[in-house]
Amino acid sequence: MRILITNDDGITAPGLEVAEAIAAEIAGADGEIWVVAPAFEQSGVSHCVSYIRPMRIEHLDERRYAVEGSPADCVLAGLNEILAKSPPDLVLSGVNRGHNVAEDTLYSGTVGGAMEGALHGIPSVALSQYHAPGAAASADSFAPARAHGAGVIRRLLAHGVWTGERYDVFYNVNFPALDPGAVRGLRATVQGHRDAPTFGVAPQTAPNGRSFLWLTHGRGNAHTAPGTDSRDCHDGYITVTPLTADLTAHGLVAPLAGALA
Repeated sequence: MRILITNDDGITAPGLEVAEAIAAEIAGADGEIWVVAPAFEQSGVSHCVSYIRPMRIEHLDERRYAVEGSPADCVLAGLNEILAKSPPDLVLSGVNRGHNVAEDTLYSGTVGGAMEGALHGIPSVALSQYHAPGAAASADSFAPARAHGAGVIRRLLAHGVWTGERYDVFYNVNFPALDPGAVRGLRATVQGHRDAPTFGVAPQTAPNGRSFLWLTHGRGNAHTAPGTDSRDCHDGYITVTPLTADLTAHGLVAPLAGALA
C-alpha cells in the first residue's frame, strides 16, 4: 500500500510522526510512506489553496517533502507532481494537535487536506488528537492516536463507504484526551454544533502603538448534543464522522424552488 501523509501543523510537528507510525503499521513492510507537509504551520487555513501564487517545494529526504503552502496544496503537489505516475492508495491528514470537531471542522486545515484527497477520488482520513488542558494533560498527549489510530483506519478501509452521490466521502477522526486504556470505544457521529460562535477577537496594542487583534477560541464541547463528534469525543470516545465536500442544504432546494417560482 502507498500512503500519502500531510498535516497543518507543519513538517516538524510531533503529530506528523504519529501519523507516519500509523501509516507504517497499515502499509506493512512492503508499503510506501510519502510525506508532503507544509514547511510552516498552517492551522486554520481550511481548504485554502495557493491560487494566486506559486508554492515552493523542497525535497528533504527520501519520500519526504516540505511545501510552502496549505495542506490542500501539499496534497495537490503529492498527487499531481511527486506521485503523479503512482498515485497513493490512501491519504492521511494529521495527526492534528487538538480536536477538529463541530465548527472547527470548517476552519481546519487538517480536514482540508483530507477533503482535497477525496476530491481526487483517493480514500482520505483526517486525524486529530483532543488535548486536555493543564494538569489533566498526559505525558504523551498523542498516546490515544498512537495506540488506536491504525485500528480505526483498518476498520474504515474494510467497512467504510468511500463514494457518494456527487462527491466522494472522507472521514474525520478525533481521539479523546485520555490514556489509551481509558478510551471508552469507537462511535460514528455527526458534526456537532456549539451554541456560541467558535471564534472571537481580543484587541492588543503593541509597544509601538499599533493595534492588533488576536483570535480567541470559544469552548463548550461538554454542552453540545450527545451523538455528535464534539460531545462524544469530550466524553471519552474516538469519533468517526463521514463528510463530503457538498455544502448544499438539500432539504431546502424544493421549498426554495417553490418560493422563487
